[in-house]
Amino acid sequence: MSAFIPLLLFVVVCLVLMAGYPVALSLAGTALAFAFVGELTGHFDPAFLQALPNRLYGIMTNTTLIAVPLFVFMGIMLERSRVAENLLDTMSALFGGLRGGLGFSVIIVGMLLAASTGIVGATVVTMGLLALPTMLRRGYDPRISAGVICASGTLGQIIPPSIVLVLLGDVLSSAYQQAQLDMGIFSPDTVSVGDLFTGALLPGLLLVMFYFIYTAFIAWRRPEAMPALAATEHGPDSKLIRQVITGLLPPVALIVAVLGSILGGVATPTEAASVGAVGAIILAMTQRRCKLSVLREVMLGTTRVTSMVFLILIGASVFSLVFRGFGGDTVVAGLLNELPGGKFGAMLAVMLLMFLLGFVLDFIEITFVVVPIIGPVLLAMGFDPVWLGIMIALNLQTSFLTPPFGFALFYLRGVAPDSIRTTQIYQGVVPFIGLQLLLLLLLAVWPELATWLPDRVYAD
Repeated sequence: MSAFIPLLLFVVVCLVLMAGYPVALSLAGTALAFAFVGELTGHFDPAFLQALPNRLYGIMTNTTLIAVPLFVFMGIMLERSRVAENLLDTMSALFGGLRGGLGFSVIIVGMLLAASTGIVGATVVTMGLLALPTMLRRGYDPRISAGVICASGTLGQIIPPSIVLVLLGDVLSSAYQQAQLDMGIFSPDTVSVGDLFTGALLPGLLLVMFYFIYTAFIAWRRPEAMPALAATEHGPDSKLIRQVITGLLPPVALIVAVLGSILGGVATPTEAASVGAVGAIILAMTQRRCKLSVLREVMLGTTRVTSMVFLILIGASVFSLVFRGFGGDTVVAGLLNELPGGKFGAMLAVMLLMFLLGFVLDFIEITFVVVPIIGPVLLAMGFDPVWLGIMIALNLQTSFLTPPFGFALFYLRGVAPDSIRTTQIYQGVVPFIGLQLLLLLLLAVWPELATWLPDRVYAD
């Protein structure tokens, strides 16, 4: 009977979250209620909760997590400084003369925003407000327009500096060390956020290439669905060159500074995040957008997002301690080890579970609640931690797009005009879901897509 208690705890937490209660309070409150009942019935040792102060102190002193508010600040500052608007205008001028040019522009801007903000919701909303009306006005098929915007907006899940990868890197680092200690390795290797950033580059760029190929195919087969702009709409060459210099080069330079410093080993992700935050301020000043009122909005937005993330992390720490106190880690390890197909069957089951949970839970909740439970078990089976992290990130990105509960679909529905039906948004994202599943399959068959570059960059 006691073996079912941790599974019941997990199910009840999911139900409470689905009911709409605050995430952090749901995690901590449900766990403490189970701990109280478990102590009365003799199934739970309250000594497990004595480790909570050490957990909280570890969160407070974790230098890796400092990157979260810095990257959030960078993203919000760039959003307020109209970088997305300038990028979209520039890309439209460059590609507008081609069939599907606006689609290519949205993909490129989505990639650049992903590499400079890492915030999915903000990217989808911004692109929906800026690009969708233009695409519809130019005669683009509403389904293709919605699909391109949703898919491009979720690139922030996988392309560094992704907030998802920062949080996954911290959680997987602890899980990897625990897995090695459980295997009797007392000088454990480590995995860092920088490893995940480097490992995500090739899969992220490959996914962008898939989006490009699909958009080009549709523009070729159905030219009426993605018409080219008239030559007069994208201006003379001299104006275009000036627009590229002012609109494209500054954010690209910032991206190169942030990612280049990490890949070159010059800075840690946290130090690179501070470079990005300062660079975003400078970029906003060049756009004459760094007023005191704007800075106040950015600081308040950063505080809200950061507070939410860390409060969820605290609630997840309480949940994790209670879950382990009921023997949940042993139960999960037993279940995964008994699945048919060995470690590949276990990996498939975990990927399917996380995909389904992604319909109803945010990536932060999945990262803090599910990954600490299944991470040590899978890593003890011999899976590479970088590969596992990229697989999880891609999986969560796919669930962001999948109808009917994908978060990116809700973001776009909130800003899309009434002329676009919800079913058209669903139909538009289906091909992109297929492309992401294809990439997941390729990554499963060739793990080197995620591990080759970190091995080369960080080779001794």
